[in-house]
Amino acid sequence: MKIYTGTGDRGKTSLFSGQRVFKDDPRVEAYGAVDELNATLGLLAAALPSALAQARDFLSAIQAELFRAGAVLATVGDDKARRPAFSDQAAGDLEAAIDTLEGHLPPLRSFILPGGHQSAAWAHMARTVCRRAERRILTLARRDPQAGRDSSLENLLVYINRLSDYLFVLARYCNHTTGAGEPVWRPDR
Repeated sequence: MKIYTGTGDRGKTSLFSGQRVFKDDPRVEAYGAVDELNATLGLLAAALPSALAQARDFLSAIQAELFRAGAVLATVGDDKARRPAFSDQAAGDLEAAIDTLEGHLPPLRSFILPGGHQSAAWAHMARTVCRRAERRILTLARRDPQAGRDSSLENLLVYINRLSDYLFVLARYCNHTTGAGEPVWRPDR
C-alpha cells in the first residue's frame, strides 16, 4: 500500500464519514493540533529518565486517549456510531495522577519558567501545545452548533484542560526527581 494517494493535493481531506473538507477546516485544525500534541508527548516520553518509567507508561496511555480524541474530532453529525465515545472518566484519571505527583512536590511559591531538566522542558512544551489544541477544539465547538452539543466533545475539552495541568505538574516532578531545580521567574530581572 502506498502512503501517498494524491487525494489531498488540492487542499482537501476526508473525515471518517467520507465527507471532504478543506485542510484548514476547524475540525481538521482541532484534530491536527491533537496529533501535534501526541507527537510532542512522544518526544517527552523519550526524554524521561529511567527513574520516571511510570510517567512514561502513563504518557503512553494518554497518547492512546488522544487517538480516541482524534476519532471524536474527525467524526461529524449522524456518523457518531462509527467513533468511540470520550468519557468523563479520562479527566478523573488525570486528576488522580496530578494529586499523586503533587504529593511529592514542595508547594509552589512563585511563578516558574519552562526549563530545568530536558524532560521538564519537554513537558512544558507539551503543555503549550496542549493549550493550542484546547483552543482549536473550543473554536470547533463554538463554530459548529452540532459539535457544541456533543457530550464527547464536552468531555474532551475537560480532558485537554486537565491534561495541560498534568503536564505542568509533571514538569515540576521531572525537575524535582532529577534534582535539576525549578527555574524561578524573578520580575526584577
